[in-house]
Amino acid sequence: MRTAIMDLEASKIREVANAGLGRDDVLAFWFGEGDEVTPDFVRQAAIDSLQQGETYYAHNLGLPSLRQAIADHMGQNHPGPHGKGVSLDRVAVTAGGVNALMLAVQALVNPGDDVLAITPVWPNLVAQPRIMGANLRTMALQVVNARWQLDLEALLAAIGPQTRLLILNAPNNPTGWTLTREEQQAILQRCRVTGTWILADEVYEALYYASTDNACAPSFLDVAEPQDRLVVAHSFSKSFLMTGWRLGWLVMPPEMTDAMGKLIEFNTSCCSVFTQRAGQVALQRRHEITPRVVAHLKTCRDTLVGGLQSLPGLELSLPLGGMYAFFRLPGQGDGLATAKRLVAEAGLGLAPGEAFGSEAAGWLRWCFASKDPQRLHLGIERLRDWIRL
Repeated sequence: MRTAIMDLEASKIREVANAGLGRDDVLAFWFGEGDEVTPDFVRQAAIDSLQQGETYYAHNLGLPSLRQAIADHMGQNHPGPHGKGVSLDRVAVTAGGVNALMLAVQALVNPGDDVLAITPVWPNLVAQPRIMGANLRTMALQVVNARWQLDLEALLAAIGPQTRLLILNAPNNPTGWTLTREEQQAILQRCRVTGTWILADEVYEALYYASTDNACAPSFLDVAEPQDRLVVAHSFSKSFLMTGWRLGWLVMPPEMTDAMGKLIEFNTSCCSVFTQRAGQVALQRRHEITPRVVAHLKTCRDTLVGGLQSLPGLELSLPLGGMYAFFRLPGQGDGLATAKRLVAEAGLGLAPGEAFGSEAAGWLRWCFASKDPQRLHLGIERLRDWIRL
């Protein structure tokens, strides 16, 4: 096999989860997934499609009706600097957010290209350019009073004419860090000067708690022109409760879309029609899903963060977006070892910070997407008892 593949690191989250396999007494919060099933009307749309015999290939770029629904949805959330929204010819349907991101990297990165990623970050975002043979550089967010923040001036200085691609994930997994509109404008302007592409993973944009009017997090689509070198990746997984459906999308410059269709042909060919029908209904009835999900997750966030902040010496700030609390325990410098001990000794399953970058060593990620907040209270008590040992 290629060296780049052989050198890929195994998931440290899976390493911790494997330590708890077969134990019914473990409270698992390690994966980025809630425990609430997809709404019944979304599932019924897929059932109806199957019963109607829609089991054949679809267009590489996705069903036109779904692409239009996505374009309308994105345009409503992000009308752009001129209020024109997002047109259908900028949208491609993908087999999940992971596939969307990998397709973007395959489309943009040549072996040896300079790629810059902001970390800590979900490990796929740094693995994908390495798979393509890129020269990957990382820039770490800085911790100030337990809050992860961007050194904007340092980032702008790190982006040069040699930088082929900048990868950002905001709202961020695992830290909850979120870009401001002003930061996005500055980054976009710098990338216009250097000719750098931006790949923005914005799958958590709806899970945003700093707004009082249910608005989503700031997006590069709010400030960018359609022809800018910007690709935005999205997913139905988080805000539509559809993690297992593997359905996502890309928004890109219109000149890129036809070629993306060719690339999809050589990856997955297309998404299943019945899955796309479910996604279309999810979008049509999104006001019955996403606001409720966000309100519930905000309650879960406040429950978990309030409980964790009561523990002595724990470092934690209130995440503005996403579905994770990211924290550090006093005297615990190895997050992977700590996470394994928590499984074995406390029956508590968390993700180690080392999974997201070396700068997050010693930190722990707790997914607070729990249908029953009582599980969060129980987890906090298990952690409290373990600290007292």
